Amino acid sequence: EVQLVESGGGSVQAGGSLRLSCAASGLTFDDYAIGWFRQVPGKKREGVSCISSKDESPYYADSVKGRFTISRDNAKNTMALQMNSLKPEDTAVYYCAADRGIISTTLRIASQYDYWGQGTQVTVSS
Repeated sequence: EVQLVESGGGSVQAGGSLRLSCAASGLTFDDYAIGWFRQVPGKKREGVSCISSKDESPYYADSVKGRFTISRDNAKNTMALQMNSLKPEDTAVYYCAADRGIISTTLRIASQYDYWGQGTQVTVSS
């Protein structure tokens, strides 16, 4: 059974940093594309940053480019999202996701992923 367990959310003031982590089990991690998504009430789940199984150039949403960095450690079956210069509009529930067979042009689409973490709240105050 594939499981993704997130950690690292919390509350921070604008300009601060947080690091989200996601530990995967039950899968051959380096065969899977991974992604971080976020969702606020009433809105669709948004792709924040994603990276293919081949570790090709990652995708970043325009709103986070230059501030967020995605990483994966295939030896440890973990992925992370380093979030710097946080803004109030980054406030959301953040989810990690993984799946196989996703082509690079669709990495940012939530419906492409079958496996999801439980979500972790990130709150940025002004």
